Amino acid sequence: MGYIILIVVLAVLILAVGGTMLLRPRGTRGVRRGRAGGDLGSGTGTGTITRPDADTDTAGTETAQAPPVPRPAGTPAPPEPPVVEKPPPSAGRMMRLRARLARSQTGFGAALLGLLSRDRLDDDTWDEIEEVLITADVGVTPARQIVSELRTRVKVEGTRTPEEVRAMLRAELLAQVETTASRALRTQRHEGRPAVILVVGVNGTGKTTTVGKLARSLVGDGDTVVLGAADTFRAAAVDQLQTWGDRVGAQTVRSDKEGADPASVAFEAVSQGIESEADVVLIDTAGRLHTKTGLMDELGKVKRVIEKRTSVDEVLLVLDATTGQNGLRQARVFAEVVDVSGIVLTKLDGTAKGGIVIAVQRELEVPVKLVGLGEGPDDLAPFDAETFVDAILGD
Repeated sequence: MGYIILIVVLAVLILAVGGTMLLRPRGTRGVRRGRAGGDLGSGTGTGTITRPDADTDTAGTETAQAPPVPRPAGTPAPPEPPVVEKPPPSAGRMMRLRARLARSQTGFGAALLGLLSRDRLDDDTWDEIEEVLITADVGVTPARQIVSELRTRVKVEGTRTPEEVRAMLRAELLAQVETTASRALRTQRHEGRPAVILVVGVNGTGKTTTVGKLARSLVGDGDTVVLGAADTFRAAAVDQLQTWGDRVGAQTVRSDKEGADPASVAFEAVSQGIESEADVVLIDTAGRLHTKTGLMDELGKVKRVIEKRTSVDEVLLVLDATTGQNGLRQARVFAEVVDVSGIVLTKLDGTAKGGIVIAVQRELEVPVKLVGLGEGPDDLAPFDAETFVDAILGD
């Protein structure tokens, strides 16, 4: 009798367990354990809810996501990250901008060609040619030299067809514009450090814009660039340079304190360039009047502080091509303070006085390396003497 009761109890237990298994929902076998030890999806653990593997009825993985937290009313949306542009390379820029340059310079060239093509070249005509050259900001001494050379060639060669006149004038202008000094920018890393370019000039010449355009040009050539916003006297200049850098992915080192020590900012920019292994560090300095001795001394300090860390490879003086002889006076003072190595002529497309190229090179004995030929972001070009002279003559 006891055996019968035991068998009945066992049968009831078996039926009870089997029924529970049959009633259990399909697809819940194999649930992983969360890090807190509870079943994921049971409300007692944390982690991801994982569906059965491929050998079960369904497959796949779902991730439990918290609902998005709404932004409080009145809170501004986060700023959109700047779009990084890919600028074109610098090669061939001046040739592409040649037509624009020619439109602004043909008055100068046309006047010379017209005078030289006259049937009779008397003293009055030669005086007119000299006057045209001086008016074009060539300078008195270079103008007289050009006239002297042309008079000699006319006497020796005799005949003067339009083609011969053009070729003769082209050769003489080219001889004046050419220089033995290299026009190439020193932008190569050396001794494991980036090249450092210091950009100087008076207010209003387009100095900060030139730094931004030069950064674009260098990035377009494949260089990595760090910008130093050492024009700490103008918050607008710092923000402007930051915008130029953001557009091409160049880091900008700046101080948010107005009137901060520009030498300190320049030193920090160079240090950052060394640490990040950049190719070039461009330092924008405050525009200063060449007649203010204290400001000019401060510019010399910026250069000396940089040289405690590394050499300054280029000092570029930005000149407004429309200022003519006044620009030359500025250039002399800057050259005495910081050893200018190259000239950047801005607004060259807006003046018929292209002779400033000849005058400034003769005055400083340093080459024009870059020219600004418009207001577009890529309108800064490496200077090319032949392209410039041909644009003057309208070729």
